[in-house]
Amino acid sequence: PRNPAGRTGLVGRGLLGRWGPNHAADPIITRWKRDRSGNKIAHPVSGKNILQFVAIKRKDCGEWAIPGGMVDPGEKISATLKREFVEEALNSLQKSSAEKRELEKQLHKLFSQEHLVIYKGYVDDPRNTDNAWMETEAVNYHDETGEIMENLTLEAGDDAGKVKWVDINDKLKLYASHSQFIKLVAEKRDAHWSENPETDCQEL
Repeated sequence: PRNPAGRTGLVGRGLLGRWGPNHAADPIITRWKRDRSGNKIAHPVSGKNILQFVAIKRKDCGEWAIPGGMVDPGEKISATLKREFVEEALNSLQKSSAEKRELEKQLHKLFSQEHLVIYKGYVDDPRNTDNAWMETEAVNYHDETGEIMENLTLEAGDDAGKVKWVDINDKLKLYASHSQFIKLVAEKRDAHWSENPETDCQEL
């Protein structure tokens, strides 16, 4: 197999699990930033509401990222998105069966509602080689009222060292192409991205 984006200078499979495309899923869980009274907070410069997303700090490279991971053989992408989120941002691997069932119940509402496919395809990943590369599907699940995620305590697990809600803006420094995905979410949700109006018109 040949990397569709051209030569990388690396031959073979490298760090990736299989030859050719390696499929991943990136769940982007968002909510509006609110004050103590529950009102949405608008950015003083852009006037747009501030969106937050759940970010994890990766153990392997120390960079902040969207929680996500590889699609298991035969697994549906919707299942991967949910599994990776609960493993990395809610530490489900360390939970009891009863706790897992409760998590499932609460998250079902979030993951079964309408969602936005933000990106699907090849990603520029540091692990890509000439013969093996990453392809991902980044999907945004938005908790409009904030009530679903309010009852869930973020707790880092699996590949994540830390987890937290992060305000979305153009100053974010994230792993691989994750900043581009987050920018697309902000645009689709008409949320704050930049204090400089010119950046709204530039190509990614």
